[in-house]
Amino acid sequence: MAGPELIDADQTQTTPPASDPPSPQKRKRRKLRLFLLITGLVLVVLAGGGALAATLYVRGVEKSIDKVDAFTEVPTQQRPEKVVADAMNILLLGSDSRDPDNTEGSRSDTIILLHLPADRSSAQLISIPRDTWVHVPKSKNGQHGNRDAKINASFAWGGLPLMVQSVEEFTKVRIDHVTLIDFAGFQEIVDALDGIDVNVDQNFTSHHPPYRKFTKGTMHMDGTVALDFARQRKQLVDGDFGRIRHQQDVIRAILDKAASGGLLTNPGKLNSFLKATANAVAVDKTMSIVDLAPQLRHLRSGNLTFLTTPTKGTGMVGSESVVFADPAKAKPLYDAVRRDSVRDILANAK
Repeated sequence: MAGPELIDADQTQTTPPASDPPSPQKRKRRKLRLFLLITGLVLVVLAGGGALAATLYVRGVEKSIDKVDAFTEVPTQQRPEKVVADAMNILLLGSDSRDPDNTEGSRSDTIILLHLPADRSSAQLISIPRDTWVHVPKSKNGQHGNRDAKINASFAWGGLPLMVQSVEEFTKVRIDHVTLIDFAGFQEIVDALDGIDVNVDQNFTSHHPPYRKFTKGTMHMDGTVALDFARQRKQLVDGDFGRIRHQQDVIRAILDKAASGGLLTNPGKLNSFLKATANAVAVDKTMSIVDLAPQLRHLRSGNLTFLTTPTKGTGMVGSESVVFADPAKAKPLYDAVRRDSVRDILANAK
């Protein structure tokens, strides 16, 4: 699977135009709605009872998950060294192909490096702003890359392998697995949970019809409202940084509801939730929920930490509006990830 183009609709034509429309099979694979952590969390709690049937059910769910090739074309000699064998780093890539603001096909909305420490007692999710100005390695066909660009150009120029290379070169962290997401799928996931409670951090009105008003404080959202909330950026005080934060808030709320909302005591609701997630998740060919789920047994939103790569703010490079990383702060943060030092990760967090 080539994967969706990850070009920002606001980006100028420094990147190649969109390719031909995808086939129905590829289009289906691109509607990826939730990352592995959410599915794994619920499945492992179910399996925690020790029932053989639960394990068999997990295996059945895994068979319905699409597998993608993320690493075959990544030059081994150019990859960072794996420092701590049992720690795991998962690259979560999100797009929103149905965003009303999206006029140029699918684009990247979210790039997250999920770090699972060796003891699996917590997880750190570090967002990389999609407009971060980085060096993009040369694509396999040699026609693109090998120059500075927005990090989300990597996918359009070289698919998953080039995105993995760009993130690894930027962070110096070796990526173990990749998961693909389409945030538009939050709608079905949230509805399967009968809604979620989200802490809204500021008053604003959606600039998409029907122009919903979001009021500061705890707000119960169904799937349609949660998706609208996670899409907004233009009217937020801090723009795309605000959208990153709101998407993190939605993820946190989904995890809370999935873990504590009575899902496991309602077989019908649990089945609907699992179908809404597992049928829409894509992971790299080496990832196994059966193997990973037991390791995530104790994860809840309380021991998840959401971070954002330290930056110096936004600016212009030619006609492009970009985000400049702050190397002095980002380097020790990602070095802590490489060394699997949760204490130092949190100490260096923005």
